[in-house]
Amino acid sequence: MKNRKNILVTGGAGFIGSNFIPYFLEKYPEYHVVNLDVLTYAGDKNNLIDCADNERYEFVEGNICDKNLIINLFNDYDFYGVIHFAAESHVDNSIENPDVFIQTNIIGTFTLLHQAYTKWMKDIDQVKNRYKNNRFLHVSTDEVYGSLGKHGFFTENTPYAPNSPYSASKASSDMIVRSYFKTYAMNTIITNCSNNYGPKQNQEKLIPKIIHNAINGESIPIYGDGLNVRDWLYVLDHCKGIDLAFHQGLSGNTYNIGGKNEKTNIEIVDTICTILDEKIPKSKSYKELITFVKDRAGHDKRYAIDASKIENELNWKADENFKTGISKTIDWYLKKLKKEK
Repeated sequence: MKNRKNILVTGGAGFIGSNFIPYFLEKYPEYHVVNLDVLTYAGDKNNLIDCADNERYEFVEGNICDKNLIINLFNDYDFYGVIHFAAESHVDNSIENPDVFIQTNIIGTFTLLHQAYTKWMKDIDQVKNRYKNNRFLHVSTDEVYGSLGKHGFFTENTPYAPNSPYSASKASSDMIVRSYFKTYAMNTIITNCSNNYGPKQNQEKLIPKIIHNAINGESIPIYGDGLNVRDWLYVLDHCKGIDLAFHQGLSGNTYNIGGKNEKTNIEIVDTICTILDEKIPKSKSYKELITFVKDRAGHDKRYAIDASKIENELNWKADENFKTGISKTIDWYLKKLKKEK
């Protein structure tokens, strides 16, 4: 491992991280990935079972808020880069229990960022020679921008206007990362993505919940009138965007990553139920399980990302449209549910 570059990936047992790590390991044989994850309900080591025997992969169970642990990891592995996924990310949970969102998303990000600064830099605007190419990439969300009307898109210049404890905590962490570039000239990148979907997502999230509830004959709850709009991004397309931003992005820049797949929640449910009616038909359509429930507090009406910056500057593009991506996603979950029976 002496000739390999050590990369710290935080939250790698979660949804996006566990899709990113296998992709990253396969593409870059020169990297050794250390996955730091506290294994909350949203993290699962089984998500990375295919990497378990890879000599270039190592799992460390621990909390990004644990300062001593972070110091020791940086000393032991002398990281070339950090790709920071770890976060509490469910809006409903942030409304019920905002404390852990503040701790993990803000304090945890600061703990990582400051240790990277301490390890890599001699002083303000002075990088130690051996760390001149090291980079800290912070993965964030389009929810920091607030809510859109019927028209328009979030760009990298859209003012922040978070509306939930979750999005406020992510906006705060973004600002801390930004400040380390502006104040210390530290090599940082921020990516803000639209709603991800695909394999390995926790069952609490909209698409896995729809699939699970439908298969089990349980009601499929939809907030409000079901007309809230999200821009859906297949998770592997997101991973490819993060890869490009990490390797080719300009220091201090932000890159929005979106799928150009705007769908209302009711459209999502209808599409999934239609596919399930075809793949595993029952006596009644799965659509009859749809139930409208009281809307969520502070529920943003519409998100949509303008991804032209990363498309034009880094030549990124989404390979999946919603039709192909959701078909792959449903097939993965059906296979998983079959194994569990």
